[in-house]
Amino acid sequence: MVSYYDELEIEDFTWDEDAKVFHYPCPCGDRFEISKGQLRDGEEIATCPSCSLIVRVIYDYLDWEDYESSDEEEEAGAEEAETPATTAPSSPSNVNSVDKVDTPADLASALEKVSVSEGDRDSS
Repeated sequence: MVSYYDELEIEDFTWDEDAKVFHYPCPCGDRFEISKGQLRDGEEIATCPSCSLIVRVIYDYLDWEDYESSDEEEEAGAEEAETPATTAPSSPSNVNSVDKVDTPADLASALEKVSVSEGDRDSS
């Protein structure tokens, strides 16, 4: 069961045109954020990027189910998806370096690389 810091109406949030997200102040000093696309997808959790608090966003899904992302939003999402993770050369000096980890698949890949390089180090 998820424990929410609070439950807030979407009307309590403020739209940030630059970041393309709705936001609401978080007690840590940052802000809870949720995008229009997340609302369209039925997401009801707004997260704070600086702490572990989450809030449940109360809204009428029917108001968002037909929302289509603008070309600008889609391009921004595509650019983020196309940005490759930085890779470090596999040399003994960089054995402990880890690639950028954004998803569980990235984490699995990074762990696999670490275990392979540890195996190389043990055999030499």
